Amino acid sequence: MAGEAYPTEPLYRYPWTNLSEAALRQAVDGVAAAGPEPQRAGADLSLAGQTLQIATDGGPSLSYRFLTGNRLMLTEPGNDPVQAGYGAATVDHVTFFAHLIPGTMRGYAVMFDHDSGLATVVDLWFGSEPRSREVHRHITHGYVAKDGVAAPEARHEPTARVEGRGLFWTDDRGQETLEFYASTIYANVVDRTRLDGKFGYAFPAEYIQLTEDLYFIMRMEAEFSGIATLMLVDMNRLHAAGLRLGFDGADKLEYYMFESNAEWLGQIARFEEFGDVSGNPIKPPSEEKGARVIYRPFGTWDKMTRAEVDAVASNDDHVFARASAMAGHGNPPTGKLAGRELTIRYDNGPRLEYRFDSADSLRWRKDGGAWKTTRYNAWESAPGVFLFGHLLVGEPQHDGHIVTMDLDAGLATAFRGYLNTPHVANEAWSETMFGVVQGSGIPDPGPKRHEFTHDMLGRCMTWSYSPGLTSMHLYSTPNTVSWIIFTPTGHAGTQWAGPGEFVKIRDGLYFLYWREDACNGTLGCILVNMRTMHDAGIGYHCGEEGLSLGPVGAYARHAGRFDIERFFDGKEKA
Repeated sequence: MAGEAYPTEPLYRYPWTNLSEAALRQAVDGVAAAGPEPQRAGADLSLAGQTLQIATDGGPSLSYRFLTGNRLMLTEPGNDPVQAGYGAATVDHVTFFAHLIPGTMRGYAVMFDHDSGLATVVDLWFGSEPRSREVHRHITHGYVAKDGVAAPEARHEPTARVEGRGLFWTDDRGQETLEFYASTIYANVVDRTRLDGKFGYAFPAEYIQLTEDLYFIMRMEAEFSGIATLMLVDMNRLHAAGLRLGFDGADKLEYYMFESNAEWLGQIARFEEFGDVSGNPIKPPSEEKGARVIYRPFGTWDKMTRAEVDAVASNDDHVFARASAMAGHGNPPTGKLAGRELTIRYDNGPRLEYRFDSADSLRWRKDGGAWKTTRYNAWESAPGVFLFGHLLVGEPQHDGHIVTMDLDAGLATAFRGYLNTPHVANEAWSETMFGVVQGSGIPDPGPKRHEFTHDMLGRCMTWSYSPGLTSMHLYSTPNTVSWIIFTPTGHAGTQWAGPGEFVKIRDGLYFLYWREDACNGTLGCILVNMRTMHDAGIGYHCGEEGLSLGPVGAYARHAGRFDIERFFDGKEKA
């Protein structure tokens, strides 16, 4: 619902306002003179009476005079001095302060080290494309200039040292977040207080090393509110101070200082060459000020109407029709189902009868209707456990069933993919259906069913689909799958997150899906064997070329696990 500061619906479904320049300017002017709300313990006024000259490499030269209270005077080259309110905090021997500039839509956040004299300046502003409400940033590094003192040669710099860490933060306003720094340029955040804590979101992030202990971390909620969170973090003491700046869902400007303490959730593996701690592994798309790598797939996705979907999804021409790079390391399909006749009865769902005529052709009928012939593929992921998929041509929502059945237990689970949903007609949605398999020699499981599980919660799994085609999954909540794309140097790079569910088939065997909502509309389903470290899977996708089912298969590596079980109750889906 529009007008909520923190939406109860997924952030990628919320109708964020495209704020005008006039609205942005008015909001900034309303708070710039007073400065940010102070941290709950009270404003840090330790800079009062001091002057500071910051020089940066290729960036701004800033002259500050800190007045009484939380007032400062800033002089920039070519501009008249201007007064503003500011917020400040000191963590160990590094001071962080931030302010906006009255009469503009911009401001600065500055960190300087009292011991080394090094400084980092973050230029902040609103009003740029493609989303004016998002906080934009440009980071430069330099030093505190002093008369008669030579400039230091060292600089703060982007780093991969933070990559792979997970922390549970509680700030001085009681806001709780699970934060996973599983990439060098993205962060994954589960907001337990402002949001419902059931979903993890991926935001572009900065990681700057200041000292062995101290780091600057900044994330921006791109594609959503556009709010920026900036933190000066002591990784040993698990303490931080920082600034939150941006517009919430009700278009109110948040502008406040905070302090926060953390609990350690774990450290997953990193895959750069051992000793490579370099940050910023991906070159921005341009050299313009503030340019950065942001995953914005929804804007380039070809969105279709219901009529267009109905026109292209009326046959199974694209079902397992060609080789897929997503299955280069997959096992070949099996023909072991050929000749079998089976019935799957789903609880509170349909009854599907099957006659597997060959290794890739089957007949099916739903609830006693007419028999239909279609193409399928199947894989035996563990002895007696098969994954197979097919389209149900003629169904009004163009259903595709991706099914895992355990013939030794008489159990089946299906992820039903379907189209013509309320948002984008060719965006795949899903329904999870539990049931039983009936046929010759198959036992009756009685009331037993496969069930949702937390066994995968907190895990990171890396996948190699084909040479050079790799990614990592982060399972940050019982309802979220995040996918992280590796760079050629092994750095974890861009990231997105979508809805997911996890079903336990057997010990060490898990059936899961992810939906690329507000992304490219694909439903990905995989059966993961944690003993062979291999998967078999099927992707369900509709585009202008038609509705397709395609194979997914990859080698896996376990990258580690974050300790987050205690934050989630029960195994049911949200």
